[in-house]
Amino acid sequence: MEHLVANAARLRTASSAAISRGMSTSVAKSRPVHEASRHLSGVCPRFAALIGRVGPPGLKIERGRGLYEALIRAIAHQQLHGRAAEAILARFAALYPDEVFPAPDRVLDTDDAMLRGCGFSAAKLAAIQDICRKALDGTVPTRRQATRLPDDELIERLTTIRGVGRWTVEMLLIFTLGRPDVLPVDDFGVREGYRVLFELETQPKPRALAELGLPWAPYRSAATWYLYRAVEEARRQGPSSRA
Repeated sequence: MEHLVANAARLRTASSAAISRGMSTSVAKSRPVHEASRHLSGVCPRFAALIGRVGPPGLKIERGRGLYEALIRAIAHQQLHGRAAEAILARFAALYPDEVFPAPDRVLDTDDAMLRGCGFSAAKLAAIQDICRKALDGTVPTRRQATRLPDDELIERLTTIRGVGRWTVEMLLIFTLGRPDVLPVDDFGVREGYRVLFELETQPKPRALAELGLPWAPYRSAATWYLYRAVEEARRQGPSSRA
């Protein structure tokens, strides 16, 4: 535990130095009007500079999508290019032309060979069938039910499903439920974004990043979005880019 605290302290020192260097960086002439942008700009000049370049957070929340559907889509997208996953999902939906998205009991009644024919691997099919069972027994809540559950409880419940890990649920919390204060510290892109933004040699460890991100609350989902943008910006500018 002591080495984690020490590591976080070193990262805070490096980040503070980077912030000091970034104080002269030009930012937007007026303060950002978005609440999350304003908060992040206030606690960190490095975020302020980034926000000045990219504007308010562009989080796209899938407000019309339930958790059951979101989880199946997440499984389909695991380790696949987006277009390939969407093609598989299109074939999956085509098995049930009378439904916008197939109900869990109908999926469980479908022959495995037909589902495998959509392009799902055996492991993904097993995960999807477990999602269906967990939707029927109430482990996967409806969207309305989820509004009454805190983030930690949703993570605990949904990670009992085969093939569903913490990161998958955190993405669901941010992009399906629109929860404002989620920081997926195990996400490579988030840690890389922090490294780029603060001009560090190495990425922070997940536990260290969790502590470093405390000042960003209660807008850590927006901070996550901005860290992704920091990585994209660095890629566009090339290896010599600076945040």
